[in-house]
Amino acid sequence: MNRTANGTANGTQVPALLAPSPENGDKRTVRSEVVKVLRHRRTDRGMRLEEFASRCVREGELHELVTTDHLETEAGSRIDRVGFLGFVEISVSGVLDRGDIVLVDGEPIGTLLGFDACHFPNHYNVLIHTAWTLTGPEAGLRPGSQISFRPPPPTDGDPGTGRP
Repeated sequence: MNRTANGTANGTQVPALLAPSPENGDKRTVRSEVVKVLRHRRTDRGMRLEEFASRCVREGELHELVTTDHLETEAGSRIDRVGFLGFVEISVSGVLDRGDIVLVDGEPIGTLLGFDACHFPNHYNVLIHTAWTLTGPEAGLRPGSQISFRPPPPTDGDPGTGRP
């Protein structure tokens, strides 16, 4: 199992295209728990990236986590190469933002890319950028695994961080 599939040693580097908006202020970490592990991947999935870089999630909601090596962030971008991690139940509500670091049991696995709404309002597909597509078993997931979405650390001089 390799939980550093985002290509970083410490999970805090964010690919430039996935950097959070300078308009974002501080926020709490969104927490969730795996309720079903998925183990398949596709190279022709045809998901479409939503225009929104953030989505609010409520406690008790279920959402599907999907990995991809795509980096496109333009609304409507086609996302074909995917690995399915599983479904999570949100335990601490909040706002998921493009650029959030995604952790499995405290270890980073990737960076939130965006959302596909093909199953909405049932659930969102939360797209996670990784260096290569990962499935649930490859990421070491099991029912009860804790998945967190935390903001990347602020960079000195970024607008909106309160730093010079």
